[in-house]
Amino acid sequence: MSLESIKYERGKLEILDQLLLPLQTRYVKVQGVEDGWKVINKMQVRGAPAIAIVGCLSLAIELMKDDCSDKKIMRQEIEGKLNYLVSARPTAVNIKLAGDELINFANSLCADENVSADDFRERFIRSIENMLIKDIEDNKAIGKYGCEAILKTIEGDGHVRILTHCNTGSLATAGYGTALGVIRSLNAAKKLEHVYCTETRPYNQGARLTAYELVHEKIPATLVVDSMVAAIMHARNISAVVVGADRVAANGDTANKIGTYQIAIVAKHHNVPFYVAAPLTSIDMSLKSGDRIKIEERPDREMTHIGEHRIAAPGINCWNPSFDVTPAALITGIITEKGVFAPDKLYEAVP
Repeated sequence: MSLESIKYERGKLEILDQLLLPLQTRYVKVQGVEDGWKVINKMQVRGAPAIAIVGCLSLAIELMKDDCSDKKIMRQEIEGKLNYLVSARPTAVNIKLAGDELINFANSLCADENVSADDFRERFIRSIENMLIKDIEDNKAIGKYGCEAILKTIEGDGHVRILTHCNTGSLATAGYGTALGVIRSLNAAKKLEHVYCTETRPYNQGARLTAYELVHEKIPATLVVDSMVAAIMHARNISAVVVGADRVAANGDTANKIGTYQIAIVAKHHNVPFYVAAPLTSIDMSLKSGDRIKIEERPDREMTHIGEHRIAAPGINCWNPSFDVTPAALITGIITEKGVFAPDKLYEAVP
């Protein structure tokens, strides 16, 4: 059974505090948009799909408490709060696209004279709740298409060894996962020999979260430090690399967790296929290339400390971008819920 990172029922939202994993399992109540912004910004919830879902659900929670009877006021408040939620983690595009779509929906409901304020609220909340269901369905489709694509490239007995970076499973989505969903599908098909997950410094999402999920689901796996990727590709005959994405530009350039770019370069050198697994909501066709993707920079403390323990020399300067951009030329294919596309063919997936 996959981990449940988001617990939601009408009027109640809790998220698994990922800052405490793997040593503690504790759920945090999200009682409105302000709470939603905080848990996203503090990375108590993370992963582009999960950020979008939790942010929007926090708005649904707030709307449930709102007895406003003026549709125009509701529409204005919705737009302002969605734009505020986007500011919590600006690199991940999913919440921006979800926000734009919900604002357009709110505008259409507001303009419809046959829709009362109560109808407006109910239909708007229901559209947010449907995001949870759709995300799991999309992730399962990504897993299926990714599994099929990777197996087509394998000779011999068809068993594969996969390398993945950061966390892209149930903890980063509504459930099942993107890149980890592909791994889960390979395992279900009994074609997975082994998974190698990187630690993902400086925040250790791989060591804390991906390793936790792999152990939880009894998937054969080994944790490696980030600097071992070239050595393991040389020594262990890796079949493919599968990573997630926080934003994909129209040309296929992909922003993902820092360290992804160098893994793609190493994969190219070793002739290892490099796949990006991402729902269509992670593809931003408004950006021609990755040069225009805004890269979030995180606090120095994430590099200088582990918990309360300082590991870096006091006074040293730090540069801590949370993401890097992998050029499309290094990417074999982008796995979506509609199939696997070459980076220069994304327009076929996103009209």
